[in-house]
Formats: sequence, C-alpha cells, structure tokens
Amino acid sequence: MTRIEKGFLILVWLMAGLMVADAARAERIKDLATIAGVRNNQLAGYGLVVGLDNSGDQTTQTPFTVQSIINMLSGMGVNLPPGLSLQLKNVAAVVVTATLPPFARAGQQIDITVSSIGNAKSLKGGTLVMTPLKGADGQVYGMAQGNVVVVGAGASGAGSKTTINQLSVGRIASGATVEREVPMTVGQGEFVYFDLNTTDFGTAQQMVEAINRIAPGAATATDGRQIRVRAPVNPDERVSFIGRLESIEVKPARMAAKVIVNSRTGSVVMNQSVQLENCAVAHGNLSVSVNTENTVSQPGALSGGQTAGVANAQIEIKQEGGALMNIKGSANLAEIVKALNALGANPQDLIAILQAMKSAGALRAELEII
Repeated sequence: MTRIEKGFLILVWLMAGLMVADAARAERIKDLATIAGVRNNQLAGYGLVVGLDNSGDQTTQTPFTVQSIINMLSGMGVNLPPGLSLQLKNVAAVVVTATLPPFARAGQQIDITVSSIGNAKSLKGGTLVMTPLKGADGQVYGMAQGNVVVVGAGASGAGSKTTINQLSVGRIASGATVEREVPMTVGQGEFVYFDLNTTDFGTAQQMVEAINRIAPGAATATDGRQIRVRAPVNPDERVSFIGRLESIEVKPARMAAKVIVNSRTGSVVMNQSVQLENCAVAHGNLSVSVNTENTVSQPGALSGGQTAGVANAQIEIKQEGGALMNIKGSANLAEIVKALNALGANPQDLIAILQAMKSAGALRAELEII
C-alpha cells in the first residue's frame, strides 16, 4: 500500500469517526420534547396504616388519628361509646400520593407513596387500609391499599437511638387501582403540537427540518418552544405517525452559556459554553476573631458603689496575603475550573469570584443563583 493510499485510508477512518461522534450527540425527539396535552396528573388521599409494632401515632397528641379510627369502625358497623379515649400504638395517619400517567385505564395499577403526618416512629410492617385517591377536581380516580415497604431500619435503647434511611415514608408497588379515566386527546384537529423541554430557537429549527425530511411540509415552528405538525386525523394512523416522529434523531443546538450557583450548598455548575475574558483575580482569606474576657469591677472603699461584672471584648482581624493572578481568556470549561482551583478557592469563594467576574464583564455567561 502506497503512502497516498494509507493517507486516504486514515482520512476515511477520521471522517467515519467524526460521523459516529456526530450521531452520538444526536437525541431523539421524544427526549427533547413532549406532546402537548399528554401529561401526568397528581393524586392524593388521607388514610390509615395499621398493624405497626408499637411505632404508631401517640393518639393523645394526634386527635385526628383517633377520629379517623372511630369513623372507620363506624363505617364497618362498630359503634363506640361517646367520650371513649382510645390509646393506640399500632395505627398511624398518613397521606398517600400517586402519579396518574397519561392514558391510564380503569383497572390498571400504579405505585403509591405513603407518608406519615403524625408522630409515628416507623411505618415498617404496616398495612395501608383502603384509601381513596382524589385529583385536583375532588373526584376519586383511584383506590389504594396494601403492605407498606420501608427501606430502612432503626433501633433504640438506654437513651440511644440509631436510624438508617427514612422510616416514616414507604412505598407500595402497584398499590393503587385506577377507578376513573382522565379524558385526553392527542392534538387539536389535524395538528399535533410538540413542546420542547427547553426554549431554544435553534433546536426548534433543527427539529422542524428533521421532521420535514420525513414528512415534507408537515412541521412549522410557532415559537422557540412549540412545533406544530400536521398529522393524520384517523386515530390509528395518528398514533403510528407520532411513533415514527418520536424516533427521529435531532442534533440540539448548542445551549446558551450558563453558570448555576447554589448559595445554600455552595455548588457551582457550568456548561461547556462558558467563556472567560482576560481578567485578574486576587484571592485572600479574611478571618475575624472575637474573644470575650469576663472581669469584676470592684468599687473603692466607702464609695457606696456596687461590685459589677464587666465583659472585655478583644477583636483580632487577620488577612492572608492574596496573590493577584491573571486568568487568560478561555473557552474550555476544564481550563476555567483549573484556573479557579489554582487560586485555592472553596465553593463559597467560587460564588463570590464568579459574581465579581460577571460584574466586571469577564464572565461571558448567564449567572443564575438558586
């Protein structure tokens, strides 16, 4: 094989590698957007968990638990004498939550989460009694019941206590049965609308072009968030058409430069579009020490004064020398992080540095503090 042939073969390999890498960055439409009108619905209900091992609510402090027990027994034909004080330790009042998926049919089962609202120590080993689950409109859409599974453990004794994971929250797989269906239509008339997960005009345009390659002239972008697609009116054909569209791969446009700062935890996250202009940063640590020394002020003899305590405060301020460091403009996220770490900055320092860079115009990105 000649040198020219080897060079051509290497070029073909490089081009194939670039094509594979480019395809790897592509995402399916179903990962980038959702169909307008196809959504989940939240359900919630109030119920009782029974059969606990002396870890339930203290009924003297949670009167709603006692009232719920009385109402439940009354519905089962058991009438308790008025004014009877129940002392129960194996019952806990709970809130049951669930997510009703789109197109759920009556009789299907969904997972539920059971959370204590009283002072129960643990829901481990308990059984949820039949609980209606209601939607935002007050209608019952499901019924929940079953054995609560709690992933955790706890033990206490001699004044000591240890707990692994959360014991007051549990789940029941397939613990609720759908009783009422939510009407849901796919699209309006001859059109179906795709809503992007993130507003981006470039990605919307890329998606329109990708759909029109499969169905010429079918897609148009109404704005940077929504795409209108002409689809068959027949339900069976529409479902098949949407299924093909969701599998189309689209290369999203490059996201806007953004830096997310969590002021509570000190977390700083930057995407790859963040750029820095040339700037100089001085970093130093300032420490303030306040010491209080308590002394007694003794009055002179025959002065008529009284002995009093006096607090003498000693304040000391130390500042370590902060070197002025030049950070070169860079479009590489790794280099930006490396430059900031070279200053010895901790997460809280990074927040202050990034804010100062943004104010000085050196940080070419949107700074969002959450």
